[in-house]
This record gives sequence, structure tokens and C-alpha cells, in this order.
Amino acid sequence: MLLEYHDRIHYTGYTPGVIGTITASHAVYYHEQWGFNLSFETQVARELSEFMDRYDSKGDGLWVAHSGEDFAGSVAVDGALVGTEGARLRWFIVPPPFQGCGTGAALLDRALAFCREVGHDRVFLWTFQGLAAARTLYERAGFQLAQEKAETPWGQPILVQRFNLWLTS
Repeated sequence: MLLEYHDRIHYTGYTPGVIGTITASHAVYYHEQWGFNLSFETQVARELSEFMDRYDSKGDGLWVAHSGEDFAGSVAVDGALVGTEGARLRWFIVPPPFQGCGTGAALLDRALAFCREVGHDRVFLWTFQGLAAARTLYERAGFQLAQEKAETPWGQPILVQRFNLWLTS
């Protein structure tokens, strides 16, 4: 069954409408699962739009998974801070109908392979406690928890977490 599923998944980069699709997917999922408010959606839309506006394929990447015409997930590598903090993994999401089928692992693998190809020596991401499946993927890839802090950024208290991954020894 899993093999059949992966035969139906294909990946793209930017296509018209994908900024809205990624934003909507985040907004709906995090509102339904965590009660995040409008400020979360506007932050995702603003920051993703700014990223795409300054996108440079030499250090930035975007991968979007599709099953037929359906959005099945996304991830991005933002190279804007590569000189100071490292490349940032962002907008990593797999909608519930596609969770547990390997889509997240495939997206993460593509993003980290890109980081290695372009020479990023470290990658970081921000997430929060409670996203167990994502954390499992991060830790399997070698990310380590580096920082935690309690915040209420989008209307709900969360424990924000930063994970780091060094790609060179």
C-alpha cells in the first residue's frame, strides 16, 4: 500500500497559487489542532511571500508534494541566515490525509539533500512541543533540541523549540 501511495506522489517547486495553498494549509491545521488565531495565518502569509520574493535558488529551496491535484505537503529551506545561524527549515507541513505515509520523510530528505548539495553546513528550525511525528522525523535526521521557551505568539501558550543540525563534522 505504501509503495502504491508513493507512486502517486509527485513534487514541484513554486507554481502559481502555492503561496496561498501553503498558507491555508498551515492556517487551517494549526487553528483546528492548536487553536492558533489570525496572527498565525498572517505571519505565515507575510513571511512566505517575503521568502518567495527574494528567493535565490543558490541557497533557497521549496518542495511541494502533490497526490494527483491535491496538496500533500511542503517544506522550504531559507538561506537568508546561512552566514550567521545556518539555513532555516520552514513551512514544513503534511495535511492529515497524507500523514503517516512517508510524505513528510520524503520532503525532509529532499530539503536536507539540497542543503548538502549547496554547501550549507548547518540547518535549524523552530517548532513547538506537541508535534510528536515531526519531532521524530527531525531527530531521525540528526536534529538536536537546542533551546526551549514558553511563549503565547498566536493566542495559545506553547513551548517553542529550536532544533539544530550540523551537516559537517
